[in-house]
Amino acid sequence: MDLTFAGYQSEASVHTRAGRVFAERLAALCSGEASLALMPDITQQGRASTDLFAMLAANEIGFCYYASSAQAGSVPLLGILDLPFAIHDRAKAFAALDGEVGARLSAEVAARTPFRLLGFWDNGFRHFSNARRPLRRPEDCRGLRMRTLNSQIYQDVLAAVGFTPVVTDAKDLPRVVASGEVDGQENPLTNLLHFGLNAYHPYVTVSAHIFGVALFLCNRTAYENWPADLRHAVDDAARAATLAQRRFAAEDDVTCRAELEKGGTRFVDLTPEERAAFRAAAAPVVQPRIDALDRELALRYLASQDG
Repeated sequence: MDLTFAGYQSEASVHTRAGRVFAERLAALCSGEASLALMPDITQQGRASTDLFAMLAANEIGFCYYASSAQAGSVPLLGILDLPFAIHDRAKAFAALDGEVGARLSAEVAARTPFRLLGFWDNGFRHFSNARRPLRRPEDCRGLRMRTLNSQIYQDVLAAVGFTPVVTDAKDLPRVVASGEVDGQENPLTNLLHFGLNAYHPYVTVSAHIFGVALFLCNRTAYENWPADLRHAVDDAARAATLAQRRFAAEDDVTCRAELEKGGTRFVDLTPEERAAFRAAAAPVVQPRIDALDRELALRYLASQDG
C-alpha cells in the first residue's frame, strides 16, 4: 500500500524530521507491505498550507500535521490548547494530553471531523519578533502590525496586548515579513530561523504567550478500513514519531536561540513583572473562552502546570 505524509515546512523543521521517523518506523514494521512517501512542503507547489485538510479528507494524502488552532472552528474544545500565558512546562502539558485530557480531545476530533488524531505534536512556545523595537510591555506593541494564524483567539490576544493582528497563510509568511507588510510576527524560534525571518526581524521578545500544539492526523475512514496489522503498525510508528518530534522541538529551542544570537538577534527576556503585565492585558479574553468551552476539561489541562 502506497501512502503519503505531507506538511508545509522545510526539511530542517522538527515536523518534517518527525515525519521521516514515522516513515522509517512504518517501513520497518510493515516489511515492505506499505510504503510512505514524504511531501515535506506543499507550499513549494503553490498550495496553501491549509489545503492539507482537504487533501487529507479526500484521501489524496494519508497523513499530515497542522496547528490545532486551525481545527478549533470545527472542534471548539481544541481551544483549550490556545489559552495565552497558561503553559510553561511542555512535559507536564504533554502528560495531560497523553492522558484523559487528550483522550477527550481525540474523541471530539473523531466526532466532528473526517480525521483521526494519531498524536499531539509540539508546535513550540510562540514568541514575538519584529523589525521596529524591543518589546517589554504592552505599550511597546501599539501601532505594530503583527502577523498571526487564522485563529480568533490568537487575533484577540494580540489585539488585547496592543498589536494590530494580520492573518496570512504560512506560505505567505516570508513574503509579508520581507516586504514590510507586517512589522512583526509570532512563532517558535525554530520557525523564525528556518523561515529566514531573522534576516528582517532583529528583535525577539521571549513572550511564550502561547504553547502551540500540532495535531498529527490521518483520514479516519481510511484508517478504519486498513487491515488490523497496518493499523497497529501506524499506531506504533505514530508513537515513535511523536516522541521524537517532541524531543526535536525541545532541542531546537536551545540550538535555534544560540544560532539566532550568533547572527545578531537581540533577545528580550521578560522579567516576572513584565510578563505579568502582558498576562493582565490578555486576561479579559481568556475567562470568557474557558466558560464557553468545557470548563472542567480546560481547568484540568491548565492544572497540569501546577506544582
